[in-house]
Amino acid sequence: MNTTPNRKRRISAVAILGLAASVAATGTGLAATTPPSTVHATVATAAAATPRSLQGTLPAPTGPHAAGEDVIHLTDASRPDPWVPTSGPRQLTVTMVYPAVPGTGTPAPYMTLAEAAGHIQHGKIPASSGITPQNLSSVTTHAFDGARPQSGKYPLVVLSPGFGDPRMVLTSLATELASHGYVVALVGHTYEDSGETLANGQTPPCAICDDPATLDFDAVTASRALDVSFVIDRLTHGNTAWPLAHLIDKHEIGMAGHSIGGAAAAATMITDPRVRAGVNMDGSFNPAPMPGQIDRPFLMLGAAAYHSAGGGDNWGQAWAALGGYKKWLAVTGANHPSFTDVDLLEEEAGFPTPPLDPERGIVITREYVTAFFDRTLKGIHSPLLDGPSPNNPEVLFQY
Repeated sequence: MNTTPNRKRRISAVAILGLAASVAATGTGLAATTPPSTVHATVATAAAATPRSLQGTLPAPTGPHAAGEDVIHLTDASRPDPWVPTSGPRQLTVTMVYPAVPGTGTPAPYMTLAEAAGHIQHGKIPASSGITPQNLSSVTTHAFDGARPQSGKYPLVVLSPGFGDPRMVLTSLATELASHGYVVALVGHTYEDSGETLANGQTPPCAICDDPATLDFDAVTASRALDVSFVIDRLTHGNTAWPLAHLIDKHEIGMAGHSIGGAAAAATMITDPRVRAGVNMDGSFNPAPMPGQIDRPFLMLGAAAYHSAGGGDNWGQAWAALGGYKKWLAVTGANHPSFTDVDLLEEEAGFPTPPLDPERGIVITREYVTAFFDRTLKGIHSPLLDGPSPNNPEVLFQY
């Protein structure tokens, strides 16, 4: 595949939970713009031809704890919304996922009906596809509303999704981390996807997706860094925004993101020293860090087709600049959504999928991200990070 950084590319909207609209952008401008899968390019046609149904189920978490879930709404009164200033101060919806006592709480929905309707409308999923808002909202998440928390203190991991993708596409990773003893803040970046339901009940659509080829994605990354630092503030300082904030060990904070969310992880580490470890899942760096800016642990986890050593993107530049403990892993057969819930839900709806089995993509993402945070935030060594594993032959160590 051609991975020339300045080449304009078009990404097709995926059938279930992909971008808010089909978008085109430069390889350096959009962290989500890795080469598109031809599978996704044909999804809309297939959906129009054959009605589908979806009884989606995400993989169960593998850790000893259940995953509790709360949704909180935060308002940054010091900052107008960067994309729609007339809407007032920046508003964020955050899903908190935490270690919980098994058998408590009630099953949490994947998303609100309004968020699901936004995906169908702005993702351009044909009405004849048979996919309904009820289908999407009722996907089994293995997270439980109001579940009783496990006692103790746990590292905080903030998750940021790709451009156009809502926070829910990282639910499988969030529940896995919670089951292994992490508190997870899954951040929805308002006006950057098909809709996040806010405190007032409104679910505004994307305000910046119409022409991403002209959008300053460095500005998007910088804005996300401000979002994340504000969320960390509200979860760790004084009168917190979450009743269970006492679970958080505020001295052990990490961040992982997919696509531009991965770029935001690097940007946040540059500006916020509280974030002790970061993960970029398959996103170009916008901009690439400079030497000396990040001297804390960082994991680069991407598709081998376009994020291998010697490729045409800026991962090599970022790798050379990183100063702390670092790993660069490339996954054979993966496509851009392989590190999210998207491919698995497409498969469950009957659509074609990429060479890497969708559930394998989730398993690999969960195992390596958890092992990385175990090492960097808990001091637990995992041989998984030492080198190639016979259990994960798809994962290629680049350095």
